[in-house]
Amino acid sequence: MAIKHSLAAAALMATAFAGAAQARDQIQIVGSSTVFPFTTAVAEAFGKSSGFKTPIVESTGTGGGLKLFCGGVGVDTPDITGASRRIKASEVAACQSNGVADIVELKVGFDGIVFANSKEGAVVDLTKAQLFNALAKTVLVDGALVANPYKTWDQIDPSLPAEKIEVLGPPPTSGTRDAFSELVMETGCKNAGVLSAYTKSAIDEKTAGKKCMELREDGVYVEAGENDNLIVQKLVANPAAFGIFGYSFLEENTDKIQGAKLAGVAPTYDTVSDGSYSISRSLYIYIKKAHVGTIPGIAEFVAEYTSDKAMGETGYLVDKGLIALPKDEEAVSQKIATELTPLDPAVIN
Repeated sequence: MAIKHSLAAAALMATAFAGAAQARDQIQIVGSSTVFPFTTAVAEAFGKSSGFKTPIVESTGTGGGLKLFCGGVGVDTPDITGASRRIKASEVAACQSNGVADIVELKVGFDGIVFANSKEGAVVDLTKAQLFNALAKTVLVDGALVANPYKTWDQIDPSLPAEKIEVLGPPPTSGTRDAFSELVMETGCKNAGVLSAYTKSAIDEKTAGKKCMELREDGVYVEAGENDNLIVQKLVANPAAFGIFGYSFLEENTDKIQGAKLAGVAPTYDTVSDGSYSISRSLYIYIKKAHVGTIPGIAEFVAEYTSDKAMGETGYLVDKGLIALPKDEEAVSQKIATELTPLDPAVIN
């Protein structure tokens, strides 16, 4: 009965939307600050060559974008959202409950997450355990779990600079924050011995995992919002500080900032692509299929985004810092884009 009710509600919303379709003739896109420059580049190319209006692109963060996207069907909701992580099962459920029944998922490339500072600052080579000890709310000192006492890098390891730990990074709504938590903090927690200390103290593994991702709240880590360009500007102004953001922003600002090595490996196009730089993630766009054919140009915009000239290994998005998909994965994305095949919710964990 609940499923029938949901389908009926979705059909009603779609019918109402179709009647109001002419209220908007311009694609509206929200989402990840990491995906934002790529989507903006596609929007500009599309606006110049397609005959359709240039889409409006807004940087809201991955979580914020998906919340807006899943808000419902209609001209007052976004058509597309970008994400620097895969959509969550809870977000798919929110979409479905609001009548957004058919979501098209497209993987568009890869990105690395960099830990970077001004070129005027120290050159560093870090491990995930060191990054964890710099940023975690709770660390292990002399066998005891304590509130993070580290104020300078050399207190963590004498080989690191004797400089104050200052890190600018994304807020909880950011896909970059999610990926950094999973790829750095979770692994660093294990490598630093903190995860086993949690479990030995009778904390279950799931709770321990969540505790591993808790960042310190004493002013060392500063949530700098969804504007990664602003973080770059602040790093230039303060050479002692570090920032966390997508590789593409490092690529676009190599005259100003430098990426820290991770276990001896520098973040570059090749090291992110081949996986030797271990902080990398997939990038996505999600399309609301109910809007295709009513908001003009969506299918054509998606075709531009997934074309060889855009996201291919020699495409213009690579010039923006996107790490291209392998040919077989690119072909899968292009097939989905052509057919606008909806995502099967059952494949989302």
